[in-house]
Amino acid sequence: MKTEETKLERAVFAGGCFWCMVSPFDKIKGVKAVVSGYTGGHTENPTYEEVSSGKTGHFEAVEITFNPEEVSYEQLIDVFWGLVDPTDSGGQFVDRGTQYSAAIFYTTPQQKAVAEQAKEDLQNSRRFKTRIATQVLPAGRFYRAEEYHQDYYKKNPVWYGFYYSGSGRGKAGKKE
Repeated sequence: MKTEETKLERAVFAGGCFWCMVSPFDKIKGVKAVVSGYTGGHTENPTYEEVSSGKTGHFEAVEITFNPEEVSYEQLIDVFWGLVDPTDSGGQFVDRGTQYSAAIFYTTPQQKAVAEQAKEDLQNSRRFKTRIATQVLPAGRFYRAEEYHQDYYKKNPVWYGFYYSGSGRGKAGKKE
């Protein structure tokens, strides 16, 4: 007998400040958990201060646990494209540096194929005048961020609202 837990899959996306990546995914039917954290770097157990310095090689990212019978990986990627400026290689919105760059971290060969096709389709759509800079990378170890970063939009709704509106994120996914 297959339990719900054995059906769950994992998706990892980096799209600038992880605070702003949680809420949109959290609201999707079939998403079971969204965790803020760090991935892609060379330092074990990095702290927020270390990652934000840009010296660890990590990205701020979210790890999404989802049931593929309720929401597909393709649907999650579609949401991701609407949250980022896929042409910006220097960070996202007001957050600058490689630690805030957009990336899709695949966990399976199938996810890699889907992510690469989605990136190619977006480039070919001519929706953006410049090259899609979002990287498609193999998922490595994901480090959970400090507790005060988890569900930040729920814990600090006023400050989160100010940050979100002031960050330029409302322009995400818009045509150039």
